[in-house]
This record gives sequence, structure tokens and C-alpha cells, in this order.
Amino acid sequence: MPLFVHHVAVDCRNAYELSEWWKPVLGYTDVPDDPNEPGHTECVIVDPADRRVGLIFCEVPETKAVKNRLHLDVRPSGDETRDHEVDRLLGLGASQVDDRRKPDGPGWVVMADPEGNEFCVLRSEAEVAAWQAARVE
Repeated sequence: MPLFVHHVAVDCRNAYELSEWWKPVLGYTDVPDDPNEPGHTECVIVDPADRRVGLIFCEVPETKAVKNRLHLDVRPSGDETRDHEVDRLLGLGASQVDDRRKPDGPGWVVMADPEGNEFCVLRSEAEVAAWQAARVE
């Protein structure tokens, strides 16, 4: 039988603070009956609709030194756009690392959370569909 992903682990200096930062970014919550608290060295957050895959923030003594070998690609849900989400994330304290957006719409923005862990913000499914439909016309 194949394996399944249970958690994506994120090394960090402060598990509680980083888990609290990511919760509004993803709309995730603490695990029911196992709340994260200040001082916890491991903090898990999960999608409230599907608790099978979560993020676990694990405190490590070393700081981030080089580019991540593994990162999250996040996509807006609902009616929001990539650019709206980039602005929202900047307001939450993310930093922009690289801008890979193309003038005609495709591309992504590389961002970093407050501890420097990179992630990419993609276009929403609606943006991709609209771009593809425009190319067909």
C-alpha cells in the first residue's frame, strides 16, 4: 500500500508563534482537543474541513541558512486573486522574495514567512481558467 502525507514539517525557532502566523494564512485551526500554547516545541495546525494533512511546526536550534529544498505552493480559494493574497500576506508580515509574475498573467510570487521559510503564491483556479479561455478565443 502507498503511504500518505500526515504532516508537512516546518523547522522553526518558535513553533507557537509560527503556527499562529500560518493559521489565518491558510484558514487552519489547532487540532481539536490539543490546542497549541506558548512554549510548545511542536505545534500542529490542520484544515478544519479535512484534518488528514496538517502542518507541524518543530523547534530546532539552528536558524534557516539556505533556500528551502521543499516548500508550499498556495493558491487562493474562493473569489480572491493571487495579487490580492500577496497584498494580504504582506500585511500579515510575510516578505516578498521573488516576483515570477508575467505581464500576460501566469506566474507566481515567492514569499517568506516571518522566519524566512519560502512559499509560492499561485493564481487562483478562476484566474487560470479565465486566462486559458482568453487564449482560446
